[in-house]
Amino acid sequence: MNEEDTAAVYQRAYDSQEFHDLRRRLARFVIPVSVAFLTWYLAYVLLATYAHDFMSQKLWGNINVALVIGLAQFVTTFGITWAYVRFANNEVDPPATKLREEIEAELKAVGGDDA
Repeated sequence: MNEEDTAAVYQRAYDSQEFHDLRRRLARFVIPVSVAFLTWYLAYVLLATYAHDFMSQKLWGNINVALVIGLAQFVTTFGITWAYVRFANNEVDPPATKLREEIEAELKAVGGDDA
């Protein structure tokens, strides 16, 4: 198989509606979640920097607001990871697998048995 044939296969895949739908579906999840998490993280950093009195308020014993919000950052990270894995398994992986199999079949057809 020559490079032009390979490039043509990948260009057709890139130009396909399925590929663009897949990218759009992924972006509809990743962009809002990223913006939300970065906003949440920036709020924590700004509060820690400029709102010392608020962040140092005791809630239970030696546990203060800063500790609770800091630990919530970890909980949020795990929650986002769980949500993304679920989203990817249900919404991204099936069409991506289908598209990959189509590309591999086309490459094999263009290049013969050794592709």
